[in-house]
Amino acid sequence: MRVVIAEDLFLLRDGLARLLREHGFAVDAVDNGPELLDLLLDDPPGVAVVDVRLPPSFTDEGLRAALAARRRHPGLPILLLSQYVEQLYARELLDDGAGAIGYLLKDRVFDADQFLDAVRRVAGGGTVLDPEVITRLLRRNDARGTVSALTERERDVLQLMAEGRSNSAIAAALHVSDSAVTKHIASIFGKLDLAPSTDDNRRVLAVLAYLNQ
Repeated sequence: MRVVIAEDLFLLRDGLARLLREHGFAVDAVDNGPELLDLLLDDPPGVAVVDVRLPPSFTDEGLRAALAARRRHPGLPILLLSQYVEQLYARELLDDGAGAIGYLLKDRVFDADQFLDAVRRVAGGGTVLDPEVITRLLRRNDARGTVSALTERERDVLQLMAEGRSNSAIAAALHVSDSAVTKHIASIFGKLDLAPSTDDNRRVLAVLAYLNQ
């Protein structure tokens, strides 16, 4: 699989490229928004790993290039990297509801297994959102009272669902049975008035769309 990396910091860009190549990926790397957009439009990769802030503007050049490329190539897998939690990016990514999106804080890339897992999940059409982003969204909804009806265990399950975890992965993380997770999820969807889904990605998108209201 071919990966395009867009990162202006040489050491981080080189390190990510080396890691991906060591695990069998073909890699193209650029350090600015215009070159990234050209690559994504002309030869769409299996997944693009994109720093939100790129030259020349150092504002949201990477995000804008990624969104423009997805408009031309719907469903193009994009994994955004950011130094800080900025909820606007999560909202913009989720707007088309197509999946194959991710948003990680840069600190996460120093955990090779976690980063590679995110790349593969996004490339496979999944949704990956940094746990810190989920925590912020939950806090905001808490302040509005929209998740107050959930039990503490249901909140734990909701957070793991929003991170893109399967029922089995949630059960393992919380040391409960798969059937218990299924019951918690049914209760969460009922309390939040969300349509139930057996498709993991649609389930994640439904939860994130709710949290982003």
